[in-house]
Amino acid sequence: MQAWRVHTNGEPRDVMRLEEIPEPEPGPGQLLVRVRAGNVNYPDALLCRGEYQVRPPLPFTPGVELCGEIVGGPRAGERVLGQPVLPCGAFGESAVISEESARQAPEALDDAEAAALHIGYQTGWFGLHRRARLQKDETLLVHAAAGGVGSAAVQLGKAAGARVLGVVGGEAKAEAARELGCDVVIDRRKDDVIAAVKEATGGKGADVVYDPVGGDAYAASAKCVAFEGRIVVVGFASGAVPTPGLNHALVKNYAILGLHWGLYARRDPSAVDRCHEELTRLAAEGTVKPLVSDRVPLAGAADAVQRVFDGVTTGRVVVTVA
Repeated sequence: MQAWRVHTNGEPRDVMRLEEIPEPEPGPGQLLVRVRAGNVNYPDALLCRGEYQVRPPLPFTPGVELCGEIVGGPRAGERVLGQPVLPCGAFGESAVISEESARQAPEALDDAEAAALHIGYQTGWFGLHRRARLQKDETLLVHAAAGGVGSAAVQLGKAAGARVLGVVGGEAKAEAARELGCDVVIDRRKDDVIAAVKEATGGKGADVVYDPVGGDAYAASAKCVAFEGRIVVVGFASGAVPTPGLNHALVKNYAILGLHWGLYARRDPSAVDRCHEELTRLAAEGTVKPLVSDRVPLAGAADAVQRVFDGVTTGRVVVTVA
């Protein structure tokens, strides 16, 4: 089969190679799937660069989530979402996934949309509901609102009845954020984010902040979060890990909440199942639908991973295989 492999760490465009390799063999508790679509995530680039918290042995195939069809066994033919077991990632014609991660793909979504529903939307749902306890009519501020992680939070925030403010970089991303349903769009390249949030909220600030960016985005969040607000720390796409001033959190009475979705997958898989059921229901209603901005063939995977890492894409970029 054909699959992309990384033999040395570096920039995805430089180190990913499309090769002919033997089809992987599933071990105990694993399933072989024919890949239909693999969603590109920021961690895919970190894996290539050797900067992710998990460092699979070289060579490996990147791609941390997919939609595929189970091959063999009692579930043969079932279309599922799943997380590949590295080193057999999603950017190949076949992959191995853990049996416990294989969840039925929503019928309302095509393969590319389904591949993009899993990690980003699960992260958004747990961040907004389990961690921040977002309430109807509260104000939600989403950084990188037109990106893969942010766009999921925007849709889930609207589904929860929140007023959503989206921060983006550039007019193309501003337009995407408006199409996603943001009530207010703030372009950080030309707007003062702190002033814009305070203006949009009558000086109150945002009740919940969803931050997958870190760095300057977090610094701005701390200055425009509301009394008893909640800042959900999702990631550090800016490359800068902030050092929060806890005295500031004390003085303003706000909470800083960390979110690592993978811990739920390991420690409370039943909660992940319930979340998937809710996301499937919302997809069937048409309330959530992953914004897939680009569908690329398998041959374009390396360039796609690089572009996502460089932050020049909107929504989700998905590698279509089948």
